[in-house]
Amino acid sequence: MTRASTLRLASYNIQKCVGLDFRRQPQRIMQVLDRLKADIVVLQEADKRLPPRPAALPHFMLDEAGWQIVDLGGAGSLGWHGNAVIWRGEGISVQQTGHHELPGLEPRGAVRVEFDTPIGPLRVMGMHLGLLPASRRQQITHIRRCDSDLNQMPTVWAGDFNEWSRQPVLDNLAPDMRFLPPMPSFPAAQPLGALDRIALGDGLRAMAHGVHGERPAHIASDHLPIWADLQRVA
Repeated sequence: MTRASTLRLASYNIQKCVGLDFRRQPQRIMQVLDRLKADIVVLQEADKRLPPRPAALPHFMLDEAGWQIVDLGGAGSLGWHGNAVIWRGEGISVQQTGHHELPGLEPRGAVRVEFDTPIGPLRVMGMHLGLLPASRRQQITHIRRCDSDLNQMPTVWAGDFNEWSRQPVLDNLAPDMRFLPPMPSFPAAQPLGALDRIALGDGLRAMAHGVHGERPAHIASDHLPIWADLQRVA
């Protein structure tokens, strides 16, 4: 749902559509996505674990609900390394895509999508960082380096940062990005950790941001989705 002068971006770790009741029910994820009222959504754990890593959230469900899926090159998958980006609404189009292998002991990746939007050009970096602190530090540094090699554009980072500390550990590694204040999003039934984060580069500000806890988000995944209403600034 596109608003005048603002764009709602959300991030959601859907845990392969397996809820806290251990049932795989993609339709619950679809209900959460609909109630988010977001224009662009960055997803984590969007594909099943084993090769060929088919989409956990079926393409046809997204198609029927009017969502567009960014083609990130994974045959049969929803995204790449489990990261996916979807959007819906008028005035949004994809201009360029890419992905980045991330350093660390676990296989991790980040995806990049450059959009034309009602608030202007926007680069979205979606990521799911590692479980080890050292890996997360390496990964943030790597993503920042990748960003610096690209053409300048208003940029947003969004994803599951896997960082439990309330201290600005990752924030300090990317001083050119402004991390929105952390809000608990994990575990979904009783959130304690602000693992899911959004960070903004120059040219963007958040008019509002929050965690979506409306049912069935409390059970559809082990994470709650987060969102931010973005506005372009000079």
